[in-house]
Amino acid sequence: MSRERLSTQLIHHPYKPPEGFEAVAPGVHKASTVIFPNVHALRTYDWKDKSGYTYGLHGTPTTFTLEERISTLEGGTHCVLAPSGLAAVALVDMAFLRTGDELLIPDNAYGPGKTFAEGELAAWGIPHRFYDPMSPADLAAKISPATRLVWLEAPGSITLEFPDIPALVAVVRQASEGRERPIVTALDNTWGAGIAFAAFDLGVDLSVQALTKYPSGGADVLMGSVVTRDEALHRTVLLCHMRLGLGVAGNDAELVLRGLPSIELRYRAQDAATRELAHWMQGQPGVAQVFHPALAGSPGHGTWQRDARAAGCLFSAAFDASIPQERIDAFCDSLRVFKLGWSWAGPISLCAPYRMSAIRTLGWPHAGGLVRFAIGLEHVEDLRADLAQALPRLQS
Repeated sequence: MSRERLSTQLIHHPYKPPEGFEAVAPGVHKASTVIFPNVHALRTYDWKDKSGYTYGLHGTPTTFTLEERISTLEGGTHCVLAPSGLAAVALVDMAFLRTGDELLIPDNAYGPGKTFAEGELAAWGIPHRFYDPMSPADLAAKISPATRLVWLEAPGSITLEFPDIPALVAVVRQASEGRERPIVTALDNTWGAGIAFAAFDLGVDLSVQALTKYPSGGADVLMGSVVTRDEALHRTVLLCHMRLGLGVAGNDAELVLRGLPSIELRYRAQDAATRELAHWMQGQPGVAQVFHPALAGSPGHGTWQRDARAAGCLFSAAFDASIPQERIDAFCDSLRVFKLGWSWAGPISLCAPYRMSAIRTLGWPHAGGLVRFAIGLEHVEDLRADLAQALPRLQS
């Protein structure tokens, strides 16, 4: 009989389950403190190359497993996890930018990433400029000796123009020649998700995702990732990640790991439904243009045909200038299956109206309002019927 008191016995219980357990789902490991077998291990274990565990913030078997699978999804070799997609964007900015550096952002990029540049980065003495993502010449004209990081996004966050990524990367590489600190390219690849196109084959340095979207698929977890094939770039991101104290919870990693086996099936199903609805929507009264990379006439359609093999779950509709915003809002309010909400790639279809004049700095050619639709996993005929019953609100 042990002489230790009950609480000590329970905390230091000697039982260890047998090794060899294997199941479909990876184990969920949760820890802040990691126990070392001896002082030598405490002083020598290295988490940076995934050869050992040192502290929960720096990795567990669960988060290491997720990082490796996201690297495979993206076609990269190194992955760092962040608490959200926005945290991943901010991590890249902070890892590569210093006071006096300049950041270039596509005018149609993810809004919160712009806001981070306008707030924190500007306060730290890091200016930014917006460029036209559909014009490599405009990007070339805006690169300066101070430019250190160029963001790319395919397609644009709300208006879904599909840029010529190889041409934009070529502009950056040419401008980087002879520089002591080459310009880094970072792609927001949340829409592509490693399925629509191969980001690294198009030449980018870093690929960033909001794992909140397709990899999770359940609309119930927040997470982001930064993937690269370059060891030096990875080390820069990883050490900044460490200094910021960023981490993800084991249960959140579990949810993304659970979603990954079905990501391609979900992506293909949502892609097919979105194409059908986008094509139908462009023939409806009051609709001036539908933006979807797979639609002929949508900006960047030819580039999408050349570089991509899928088209995601988003489309946007620009309405006639004669339709006031209050009618567009009423149309959104009258939808029954579609719900109002941010994010996308979950099981529920969503919509959100935008005032483009407030979010585009280089101008927007359409005078009417715009609504972005995110197609979920409902039956496509039910979604079409919902849109059809709501469209009359645009006219009265």
